Amino acid sequence: MTKKLSVAIGSLGSVGMAVARKLVDSDANLQLVAVSARDTARAQDRLDAIGCACAVVPLSELANMADIVIECAPAEHFRELAEPVIAAGKILIPISVAGLLDNFDLVDAAARSGARIMVPSGAILGLDALRGAAEGTIEEVRMITRKPPGGLAGAPYLEANGISVDNLSEPLKVFDGTAEEGARGFPANVNVAAAVGLAGIGPARTSLEIWADPAVTRNLHEIHVRADAANFRLNIENVPSEENPKTGKLVALSILATLRRMTSPLVVGT
Repeated sequence: MTKKLSVAIGSLGSVGMAVARKLVDSDANLQLVAVSARDTARAQDRLDAIGCACAVVPLSELANMADIVIECAPAEHFRELAEPVIAAGKILIPISVAGLLDNFDLVDAAARSGARIMVPSGAILGLDALRGAAEGTIEEVRMITRKPPGGLAGAPYLEANGISVDNLSEPLKVFDGTAEEGARGFPANVNVAAAVGLAGIGPARTSLEIWADPAVTRNLHEIHVRADAANFRLNIENVPSEENPKTGKLVALSILATLRRMTSPLVVGT
């Protein structure tokens, strides 16, 4: 594909700003044309600082501006951004995979409109292997996530169940259930679990443990897969973003890799 693709970003938080900066600095085949942000004036200042002349518009207008819309807004705004993109037959790249689970009717809507929903690997390595194994038979997918307590603070599941992660002196298991339940209970913290579920045997059949661990400084994910084609275990140590410890640096880089494979003459990996 030689056509330059236009890109819009929903929110200029830590992930959105990192993607915007990279697109402005280094990509000739992808053009950032619009962003959305709660504070329009601050967003304009940040764009000016990186030399980007793109428009700042409401979430609902991003679909009219670009071929590809990256969703990185708070989960409660997922549908406001995503529905117009799907209706317009555009490409949606969501990082709030928990938001996708809560609005899964949009997948059927995309089939009708010709839109595509492309979930990036984000903070999880090895989704290509998991997708490959899912073409055969997978018996079990088990995921264990460990995060610094500050990376889990404020999660709806913790607040609803009266679980505190303050002043921990040893690891505390704060959740044990399915990836579907975990992604909804920790929407800003473990979108990775929803992605693992969607790539493999489904979020409802994927088991998940979440630990708040004061001894770790990185976001740790361990994934065990048992399948007829292969048994494998993935161990991932993600460096948290300086701006937002609830997400890792790899998330923005994964979005960029997803964008670039759309225009690259060579694509490596499933």
